[in-house]
Amino acid sequence: QVQLVESGGGLVQVGGSLRLSCAASGLTFSRSSMRWYRQAPGKEREFVAASDWSGDNPAYANSVKGRFTISRDNAKSTVYLQMNRLKPDDTAIYYCQAVVLGTGTYWGQGTQVTVSS
Repeated sequence: QVQLVESGGGLVQVGGSLRLSCAASGLTFSRSSMRWYRQAPGKEREFVAASDWSGDNPAYANSVKGRFTISRDNAKSTVYLQMNRLKPDDTAIYYCQAVVLGTGTYWGQGTQVTVSS
């Protein structure tokens, strides 16, 4: 059974930083593409960042480029999202997604990030 467990969310002031973690189990992590999405109140879920299996080719939404960094530790089956210079518009529930070739797509339960001004 695939499980993705996010952690690290919380309340932070504008300009602050948070580091989200997503611990995966039940899948071959080193062969999985890992992604972060977010959903703000009243809005659709949107892509934030992606890491292929190697971690060498990260991709970012324009809205977070230069402020957020995705990374992964295949030995720990964990993907991270370092978020710097946070803005009120970054307030959302952040979800971890795993895409496993030939198996499917899986989601975590999400972690709340609130940026206060």
